[in-house]
Amino acid sequence: MNFASLFDHSQNLPNIPKVVQELIDTFNQSDFDMDEIAKKISLDPVLTAKVLRLANCAHYGVSRTISSTTDASVLLGFSTLRTLVLASGITGAMQSPPGFNRKEFWRDNFAVAAIARWLAPYCKINAETAFTCGMLHSIGELLIELILPQESKKIHATVDAGGKLAEVQNAMLGYNYAEVGAELATRWKFPDEISDGIRHHCDENLVELDQPLAGLIHIALYIHNSHKMALNAREILKDFPLELARSINMDTEQALADLESTDGIESGMDLLLEDI
Repeated sequence: MNFASLFDHSQNLPNIPKVVQELIDTFNQSDFDMDEIAKKISLDPVLTAKVLRLANCAHYGVSRTISSTTDASVLLGFSTLRTLVLASGITGAMQSPPGFNRKEFWRDNFAVAAIARWLAPYCKINAETAFTCGMLHSIGELLIELILPQESKKIHATVDAGGKLAEVQNAMLGYNYAEVGAELATRWKFPDEISDGIRHHCDENLVELDQPLAGLIHIALYIHNSHKMALNAREILKDFPLELARSINMDTEQALADLESTDGIESGMDLLLEDI
């Protein structure tokens, strides 16, 4: 199936709640009514319940119970509320084929997102934008798994034998998960910064591109994969993509000094995994 065919039929695309789409639109707006959006969120009882569970978890350290989406907007800030709603809405909308480990998929994506949010201040990138891009960085893989299950089995067999996922997909399909994810993000009307961050995060020549968010996600993914292999800070530093970090103007001296902080870092989204 060629790239265009993946998106030819609307039934192939996840349907996200209308209020989630409206929140995505706010990335491109400088003037919007936060109270009105909070009220719209509250009209979706399932989404509201998920968001309030997340908002009241210890991760956010709020001193009193958050009982409404308006409370969440005031106490956590609109950007954090938007992140919670996007995470809740998109994880709920994305289906998967039988046998696919959705919980592990989202756990990995949230972990990359959390590391991206932690790294963002060292690069002067918006932290919630970094989290959102990290959360969605491999969303295209889920769509490929759903629509092309047989091809996906062959791809993973080759990856298990030592191939790189994006390279194997390019060879077998003519496109890769990052390109699919970027197209999906564009169709959902995420800003170009996020779509491009998804599209380019696994490019071989990323250091030559002017794509700071993609570079940040690439580094966050490297750190996450290092943690999964139980590497310590010294081992992580050995192959750390330092040239890429410098190309996106990361404060590498301070970031690398603080690197151990990323081990066990929490996304604040663990409760969503219980519903997957």
